Order: sequence, then structure tokens, then C-alpha cells
Amino acid sequence: MALSVTSMSSPRNRLLAALPADDLARLWPRLEAVELPLQKVLHKPGEPIKDVYFPESGWVSMLAYLEDGDAAEVGMAGREGFVGLPVLLGADHDDIEAMVQAPGTALRMGTQAFREELERSPTLRGLLLRYALVHHGQVVRTAACNGRHHIDQRLARWLLMAHDRAEGDEFPMTHEFLSMMLAVRRAGVTTSAGTLQRAGHIQYGRGRITVTDRPGLESVACECYGVVRRSQDSLFGVSEGWRSVYRP
Repeated sequence: MALSVTSMSSPRNRLLAALPADDLARLWPRLEAVELPLQKVLHKPGEPIKDVYFPESGWVSMLAYLEDGDAAEVGMAGREGFVGLPVLLGADHDDIEAMVQAPGTALRMGTQAFREELERSPTLRGLLLRYALVHHGQVVRTAACNGRHHIDQRLARWLLMAHDRAEGDEFPMTHEFLSMMLAVRRAGVTTSAGTLQRAGHIQYGRGRITVTDRPGLESVACECYGVVRRSQDSLFGVSEGWRSVYRP
């Protein structure tokens, strides 16, 4: 569903907001504001990518599916990034799925228009390539974290990443969805979430999670969250105080 476009002078997407005024003004007529409903698939594995998206709120999960139908999250993008990295890197499809995990809004651009703007603006291309490196780091850390760290640490890391991209302290999430995000059995997520709730770090129920003690959650999380967060913030020139200014 198309929406009215937000003010060009203050886009909520951090990549667009980081562009020089001339570059943003050139892009703006080619951007369309759209809703991102929960579980909407923005592109499917093996199918042509028709549009790229610059989220303004909510976030999108990148899911890798296996032959048995199971899926695991390998990355996420909120308003610090964009959805459509394969197009930036010269491809027209991907082998992963991009699905909206928290509803919100985005600025959408057709793939052909996006390619034209990349050719026209070295600044845009350079910024998005640097973001691609940051996102790659997130994917690598996710793989290492899921393979080596305890589920309590992994859940705390994921909740912090979700909290960064949420509009407030509460956001929708079920144990079933978390088990897919962390590539663990649902029973393991239930046990770990219960541990975090008893410690007073979160509250959960009826498909929603509330972060009640962020510093406590940070104390449980492994180093992977901090590494990825600092890399993301360095893209936007934030070098200090990343814990106190965690919201994009």
C-alpha cells in the first residue's frame, strides 16, 4: 500500500539521511512510501528482485531456507540499512528470502531506477557499498554466534538488535518465530526467555516482548552485539557512547 512520502529534508532511513542534499533531491522523485505489513515477503529465493527498500520503521529479516523447509535468520535490516543488496552488487536475484518481521514503512524504488541512480551518483554507490560491508559483518557474526555461544547470550543479542530497530520497548514476537531466528528448538527459546524474564530483563506474553532492563540484557549478551553495533555506528560517524545512544 502506497503512502504519502515523508519530508525530503528529514528521511528516517539513516542511509538516505546521510546523503548530501543534492543526491537526496535527485533520488526523491523516484522513491515511493509504502507500508511493510507483518510477514510480507519483499523478495523470494531465486526470483527476480523488482524493487529495493529503504525501511523507515520496523525491520526485515533475511532468511535462509533448507531442503526440509526449516529456515534461519542470517541478517536483519531496519532504518540503518536497505533491502536489495544483490542489486547493488550486480545481481538480479538472491538465494535468501527478505521477509518483514516487524511491521513498518519504507521508501521503495524500482530496480532499474536504482541501478540508474547508482551509475549517476558515486556518493550513493560508495555509501551503500560501505553498508554492504557492515551488513556482511552482521551476517558473519550471526553465524559465529549461533555456532559458538550459549542460547541465553544469543537471545539477548537478538533482542538488543530488535530493540535498536523498534519504535519503543515493546515489539511483536512469538517463541516459534524466535526459534527460527536463532535456529534452535522452540523449547530452548522458551527456557531462555524464561531465564531473562525472571532476571527482570524482559517481559513476554501473547506474542509480544517488552525490554524492561536494557543494561541487564547487554550484560547477558555476548560480544557479538557490540562488534556489530560499533561497525554500524561507524558508518554514520558515531564513534563513542554507542551504548547510550543505541537507537538509530
